[in-house]
Amino acid sequence: MAPVAATLPRERGRAQDVTPLFERYRANGDQEALEALVERFLPLARHLARRYSAGSEREDVEQVAAVGLMKAIERYDPSRGLAFTSFAMPTILGEVKRYFRDLGWTVRVPRSLQELAPKVSRATEELSAQLGRTPTPEEVATKCGVTVEQMLEARASVSAHRADSLDRPWADDEESSTRGDLLGGEDPGFAHVERVTDIDRMLSQLPEREERIVRLRFEQDLTQREIAEQVGLSQMHVSRLLRDALTTLSEAG
Repeated sequence: MAPVAATLPRERGRAQDVTPLFERYRANGDQEALEALVERFLPLARHLARRYSAGSEREDVEQVAAVGLMKAIERYDPSRGLAFTSFAMPTILGEVKRYFRDLGWTVRVPRSLQELAPKVSRATEELSAQLGRTPTPEEVATKCGVTVEQMLEARASVSAHRADSLDRPWADDEESSTRGDLLGGEDPGFAHVERVTDIDRMLSQLPEREERIVRLRFEQDLTQREIAEQVGLSQMHVSRLLRDALTTLSEAG
């Protein structure tokens, strides 16, 4: 078995330790809190930048990743219960993706992540079927035999691919999961929705079924299982429709 993705830099302290910092910054723009948050999570941004760049471009990509970190800090709401790392990684990689896209390049996903990503996808599907709900990151990571950080990076790395690669399979067989399958999850692409400046206008451009699913997920805070029951579809089908809708919104935003 090939080496698994390198472990991400560990956050100094648990999630509850940084929540007061986020609350202070959201309440009154406390600059000391902002500086503390940037100091705490800048190693994460740099780590991601270094894994997707090399040579002379690395410094530029690190700056882009730092911009992504700042956007994640601005948009993060600790009251939603999602760990900041889970929220920040897709946001940071989204900025890196746009940087390379503007240059006409494709983000280079490390081989170890390419190998881990389909395992994460299969584990997510299997656990969803076994548990009757979307598995937690901890459950998926345990099944894959990796850390939560490694699992999250493998999942987030998928969003670094160009949109036209999302339907390509990971293996040369019809049953293989596609790269786009990994964009599902309990809160897939939520940062993309928050980036849209006119939510109602953008949602109205989606097909009716996708618009309803997005609104049920983010306005009524239903789980994918609850949405599936309401719209009469399988949970996996709901996950894919939600992924497609959020991809459309992210491209529009």
